[in-house]
Amino acid sequence: MAVPSKWNAKASSGRPLDTAAIGKWWRRFHDPALDELISKALAASPDIKTALSRIAQARGERSVQIAGLLPTIKGNTSDQIQRRDEQSTGLVTRSQTYNLSLDMSWQVDLFGRQMQNVAAATKDVQQAVENYYAAQVTLCGDVASAYISLRGTQAQLEVLHKNIATQEETANITRWKKDAGLSDTLALDQAMSTLEQARAAIPSLEQTISETENQLAVLCGQTPGTLDRLLARSSSLPLVPASLATGVPVEALDNRPDVRSAVDAVLAASHRKTEAELERFPTLNLGGSFGLEALRTGTIFSPEAAARTLAGSLLASLAQPIFEGGQITANIHINQELVKQAVYAYESRVLTALSEVENAFTAIRKTTDRLGVLIEADRAASAATVLATQQYQAGQIDLLTVLDTQRTQLSVEQQRAATEADQLTAYVQLYKSLGGGWQPL
Repeated sequence: MAVPSKWNAKASSGRPLDTAAIGKWWRRFHDPALDELISKALAASPDIKTALSRIAQARGERSVQIAGLLPTIKGNTSDQIQRRDEQSTGLVTRSQTYNLSLDMSWQVDLFGRQMQNVAAATKDVQQAVENYYAAQVTLCGDVASAYISLRGTQAQLEVLHKNIATQEETANITRWKKDAGLSDTLALDQAMSTLEQARAAIPSLEQTISETENQLAVLCGQTPGTLDRLLARSSSLPLVPASLATGVPVEALDNRPDVRSAVDAVLAASHRKTEAELERFPTLNLGGSFGLEALRTGTIFSPEAAARTLAGSLLASLAQPIFEGGQITANIHINQELVKQAVYAYESRVLTALSEVENAFTAIRKTTDRLGVLIEADRAASAATVLATQQYQAGQIDLLTVLDTQRTQLSVEQQRAATEADQLTAYVQLYKSLGGGWQPL
């Protein structure tokens, strides 16, 4: 495929991809709790264990294919005792015969058909390994995203509690004015309505926090509540990571396990197509047997035994398909289509990978711009709230103006907290899209 020489977002510094930093990118956030969560997830996640089990399965299937290249030898033994009674003479005769034989069969890989199966199985093993690496990348990204979402929600809850305290103070001032005859019941009801609306948002945020904590526990292979002590160490968002050398698109594709897995899938399908084509060629089968027979069990291996028989045979056959109803041709066509599908899947994976990186670059840039605007808006809203409260206490403005400035401040502060989390999540998506987070076996 034609791959761009540089990123469209112009975010690359021209330096090669920093594979050392991208390998454990979560350390760039300087958050010990996040480091420990990802370590726990990589060690205990059921998804990681499943991926490892699939590697062992693929290796076992490859061993089966290799065994098909070797002869099959079976051993047979028998011990027979016969007794004969002569009614006329009264004589009784007994005989014992012991047989030992080895049977061998071997389908010679005359045109390399079985080797194609072995080659395909080898690519299956490599694909399973790459899928394991891809599972690591996905898991690290999911844990970091969930952790940032948790901290972002906690930050919004903290903002809400701070604004509720301010609104409670405004409601108390309104109540004092009403008691002093300087205000009416309508103003107090308005203040209390705004206060209760803010309080009503608390359960929703607390529910989100609890669900995210449980999500982190599942990702780490733990039962709900196991990570509560770890997550309680801090409630602040991680630090924004420093810039990273992102290299060029081809470096990102080479570093992504899912892209490498797609390549292995194409090669495995190609080997199986070749194997299907080789079904048209003859097969060579060798068979043989070697047998040893003695009159007594104890003398079968004895050099001086006289009553002993040695027998052996060897058979070779060459089989050529003549008429099979079009089965071989149909099988070839099936495998040709499977190769095409694998190629299309690879192309889709490459395009998706390039798109994910570009989207992450855009998300970082836009969330940073939005955060800068919200920081200025937050400063203005905070100053407006303080000034409006002072003027209301002095009787210079009405209550509705104060309540409006408080609602504006709450909205801006919550948007700021959410955007800070979005910015960090965009960095996570960038590191994930660059193929960061996998550790070799």
